[in-house]
Amino acid sequence: MTLDNIQEIAIRHWPDIKPRLDLSHSLCEMECELEDIPDVCKWLSLEMHYVFAGLIVEEGSSDWELRYVFYSDHEPGWIYILTHQPLSDPAFPSISGFLHAADWHEREAEDLFGLYFAGHPRLGDFVLHNERWQEKLRPMLHSFDGKKSVEHRMPDLEWKPNLIVKAPGAFGMTIGPKFSGVTEPVHFLLETVGEDVIRTIPRLFYKYRAIEKIAERLTTESTLLLAERFAATTAFAHSLAFVQSIENICGIKVPERAQVLRVLLAELERLRHHVGAVQEICESTALAVATSQAAIMEEELLRLSGWFTGHRYLFGLAVPGGLNKEFDDSVCHEAVQQAKAILKRFDRLEEMLRVSSSFLDRLEEVGIVNQLEAMKHGLVGPVARASGITRDLRKVQPYSGYEAYTFEVPCEQEGDGYARLRVLFEEARQSVKIMEQATASLPGGPVFSEVRIKPGSALGWVEAPRGAAFHWLRIGEDGRVSRYRLITPSFVNWHGFHVAAENFAFQDFPIILATFDLSVAENDR
Repeated sequence: MTLDNIQEIAIRHWPDIKPRLDLSHSLCEMECELEDIPDVCKWLSLEMHYVFAGLIVEEGSSDWELRYVFYSDHEPGWIYILTHQPLSDPAFPSISGFLHAADWHEREAEDLFGLYFAGHPRLGDFVLHNERWQEKLRPMLHSFDGKKSVEHRMPDLEWKPNLIVKAPGAFGMTIGPKFSGVTEPVHFLLETVGEDVIRTIPRLFYKYRAIEKIAERLTTESTLLLAERFAATTAFAHSLAFVQSIENICGIKVPERAQVLRVLLAELERLRHHVGAVQEICESTALAVATSQAAIMEEELLRLSGWFTGHRYLFGLAVPGGLNKEFDDSVCHEAVQQAKAILKRFDRLEEMLRVSSSFLDRLEEVGIVNQLEAMKHGLVGPVARASGITRDLRKVQPYSGYEAYTFEVPCEQEGDGYARLRVLFEEARQSVKIMEQATASLPGGPVFSEVRIKPGSALGWVEAPRGAAFHWLRIGEDGRVSRYRLITPSFVNWHGFHVAAENFAFQDFPIILATFDLSVAENDR
């Protein structure tokens, strides 16, 4: 159904809606009365089958502006549901009761902005932990000075975790937040009455960095540095989403050669990332040889990235208007040939893992997330595709010319750890297939178009290695950032991780965690 058809239906149901249709950007914005927000969002998600991408909160001069972002998973199209409320009345209806994917979005907005979502069952103690920070700190408000330290902390010294399991003999086992090695801080509370985990509570944001707050009043160039550095292993994907938001605001047409090279770099990052994810899965199952083989391949891909671009994690490449660097055609072809050679060894590793019964016993029918739960929690990326959801922004909302490439979106139905592993291997193969197509048709011409920064707002999006990522940007009249909003795949998938971890044995927990390939850095932004 086209956007104008959806707009017509919405107006018939809610005559007070104020729609704005922008077919050039496949966008329809509908401004609704506050009391209509739940019904409109329910209709859009349950009847029109639009996917909830996230909630964007903006504090204006006199009112709150909330934008609920939805997109189609079968044809290009975006719908923003917009509502306003005076700053003196920060109360909004919750939509998490029927759209559970909005649960963490509302909790985050309550913790950081001080909004209240009527009907939400569990607000507070989310980003800002109660035993460390006082309630009502609200660090995202304009009135909060992020450059000054909080002098008088008033944490809740009596805070205790909210245990749910009340059966005789029930207890909670804590894991973290400190870990050895490079694992970043996250705390897990596993509730049980025996050997199986009944309830899993992940507690994140120990390293909350307030990137959205820091970005306020910065130039777009400075904010780009934040965008590509907050999650280094997926740096290019996030920098690409950010610069696309600028290009959408300024109406910039990126040169064709730059678009093709962006695809090449994005798929090189995806390949390297997936090899690293497989290495983590092998390590979680104590397969030392397989772990070493995958680690060697990941290192080779990092070296390839460094040789090809000048940076192992592809920093400093994506800029508004194109790329910051030109690449010789012959060098591009050589990079793809090296990637293909590594992929052959990666395929061989998969063949060996497929016949390792001790390995398969740890993954098959373990950490299951069925399709219904995956949809309920709005899971994205390889995790969702392992549970029967064939959603990929490169296909459903193509960008950077992805519509010109032929590739398959792998999908498995079992929703267990082995299904997630198979998706990673197949996506790696598809990435190399895309890279081959990109270098086979490299057009000539420049890799950069001059950009004149203009005021306005827009969304940039990519299918990052872990899934759908969204960067919302508003540029003020002075050319500086007035609002920057990050919605990352790890933020979404952490929300649904507990589904996979519950009702399985304690010894399965680290393996399930590895197959989810979750990033703390990408979440604690």
